[in-house]
Amino acid sequence: MNAEEFVEVIRREVRDSAVEGTVSILTAPPGRRPAPALLAMSAYYNSKSAEEQAMIRHLLEEVADSAVFGFFCVLDGVRAIEGMGEKGTLSLTYKKGDVEVCLNIDEDLHDFYNAV
Repeated sequence: MNAEEFVEVIRREVRDSAVEGTVSILTAPPGRRPAPALLAMSAYYNSKSAEEQAMIRHLLEEVADSAVFGFFCVLDGVRAIEGMGEKGTLSLTYKKGDVEVCLNIDEDLHDFYNAV
């Protein structure tokens, strides 16, 4: 796996899954006694037209994109997570068998994420 493949996996398995899961929960909250706040959000979502629901979905996609992009910025070291003074670095390693690849050493994950 390389950095670009990793970003695509995160897009599909984290971003897309979060959006799909949230829409599913809004459509039909799970459980015998969902939280009142969730029931209120569901009632709001389900009261909207198909066009309005599509806009809500688009907003969810934007929020998920912003969160994933921000996380990649942290991994890449372009968004500070420490205060003043010397900063540490984060290293993301993919290991499979004898192969070990540092995914964020020579590549900026946030750039790959923005490119798609």
